[in-house]
Amino acid sequence: MRVSEAMTRDVYVANPRDTIQQAAVTMAEIDAGVVPVGEDDRLVGMLTDRDIAVRAIAKGRGPETPIEDVMSKEVKYCFEDDDIAQVLDNLGSQQLRRLPVLDRDKRLAGILSLGDLATQTMDGRAGPALSEISQPGGQHSQSQNL
Repeated sequence: MRVSEAMTRDVYVANPRDTIQQAAVTMAEIDAGVVPVGEDDRLVGMLTDRDIAVRAIAKGRGPETPIEDVMSKEVKYCFEDDDIAQVLDNLGSQQLRRLPVLDRDKRLAGILSLGDLATQTMDGRAGPALSEISQPGGQHSQSQNL
């Protein structure tokens, strides 16, 4: 199975100069914990609800803080024609719950979440990845950024 068969295609993209309050309102409206951040038709970062809590609010930054000040700039991604099994291994080993999906021109095509994989593959392969992702710490631990 390819990533394109399981990913979410309709994705809101935030501007890096939008405020974290604008992003939080959008996240609430679309019921998502992450938004990709793009500029000039390119992915430049990812913003999660956890980024807002840990990198902004916990550091005393207010709602007018630009997204670019708290977003993750090092973005891991996969391609829409990648094999799901390989992506699942990567999600687990990198402790990521979701990845932006790019086409081969490196333009955003969608987002692939562990939830997408669990509901679309229905073969139990998402379980081991979730187990790895759920381990404390790792390179994406927010406590490293305090």
